[in-house]
Amino acid sequence: MKEIILFGGGGHCKSVIDVIESEGIFRIAGIVDKKEKLGESVLDYKIIATDSDIEKLREKYQYALITVGQIYTSEIREKIYDVLKKYRFELPIIKSPHACISSHSDIGEGSVIMHGAIINAGSRIGKNCIINSKALIEHDAVVEDHCHISTGAIVNGGVHVGKGSFIGSNATTKQYIFIPPNSFIKAGSIAK
Repeated sequence: MKEIILFGGGGHCKSVIDVIESEGIFRIAGIVDKKEKLGESVLDYKIIATDSDIEKLREKYQYALITVGQIYTSEIREKIYDVLKKYRFELPIIKSPHACISSHSDIGEGSVIMHGAIINAGSRIGKNCIINSKALIEHDAVVEDHCHISTGAIVNGGVHVGKGSFIGSNATTKQYIFIPPNSFIKAGSIAK
């Protein structure tokens, strides 16, 4: 089984761990977080390193995944992504076996598709995205890089979500609209 290092040991990390375990492709070798958290565990996986150890980690591990969450801004996730790419880590696509993903969709590296998510035909998900539990990405929708489509959110057909955007829990978009980059759509709202 391939080994993977996770970057970020908070609440989102726990949810991603569950998906990785369910998928059964990777074995989690450890987690990277702040210095003061070294030695702590997240769901029985140790925090083994900090950002300053990245070069040593790359010598030992080929695969990495960003498990820092995203609400107000994608800035932290984007910075980690750039560093991981600089060190030539491979960022796999992590897909829950409990998600429904069309074979006619496209998903970028480092993106995570959580339990119960639905990604329909003709849709395109960018790099380093979170498609959270029970989110729906309808036909022909585009979600650009570094976006978080939160729990239960609905991105309707033909919608284009700009880079770095956040769509909150249970928010719904009208079909065929453009959501500008770095947008924040609050939970329960309707984007039209």
